[in-house]
Amino acid sequence: MGSEVEGMYVRLVEAVKESVTIPVAVKLNPYFSSIPNIIHQLAEAGADGVVLFNRFYEPDFDLETETVIPNLQYSTSEELRLRLRWVAILYKQVQTSLAITGGVHTAADVIKSLLAGADVAMMASAVLKHGIGHVASTLAEVQTWMEHHGYANMGQMQGRMSQRMVHNPTAFERANYVQVLQSYKPEGGEGSN
Repeated sequence: MGSEVEGMYVRLVEAVKESVTIPVAVKLNPYFSSIPNIIHQLAEAGADGVVLFNRFYEPDFDLETETVIPNLQYSTSEELRLRLRWVAILYKQVQTSLAITGGVHTAADVIKSLLAGADVAMMASAVLKHGIGHVASTLAEVQTWMEHHGYANMGQMQGRMSQRMVHNPTAFERANYVQVLQSYKPEGGEGSN
C-alpha cells in the first residue's frame, strides 16, 4: 500500500535524524502517488532536503542468449523536464531544500534547474562522459550567462521560472497537456507523411 511505503520513508528519516547531526537529504523516485505529500511528510520528519529524482537500474534482454544483462545508460538532458516541472511546482511550497539529479549535462541544464527553484543541480553522467573538467567549464558558462542577463548571484535567479513566478502558472499543470497536443505541427506542415 502506498501509505505504508511513505510511512517507511518517514520512519527512516526520523531514525537517521536521531542518529546524526549532519544534514539529511532523501533521494526520491518519481513514482509516489503524491510527490508534494511525501515531501511534506519528509520535511516534517526532519529531512533537510529532497533530491528529485532517482534513476533506477533498468536491465536489458540479450535476445541471442535469452539472458538479462546489465545496461548502464547515461542520463540525457531530455530527462531534466520531469525534474524541472516538479521543482517549479514545489518551489516555496515545501519547507525543505530541493535538488535536481538526472539530466543535468550542460550550463543550460544548470541554469534551468536554478530558474525552476532548485538549490542544487547534480551532474553525474556528464562528468562520467566528459571528465571532471566539465564541471569547471559548465560553471564558467553559467557565470557568463548570469553576467549577460544581469544576475549578480544564483540566489537572484532561483525560482524565477517556478509555478508561482511565471506569467502562466497553468503551464505546469496536467490540463496544459491538451494545449500541447493541439499545438503540435508535424514536420513539413499539415498533410506531410
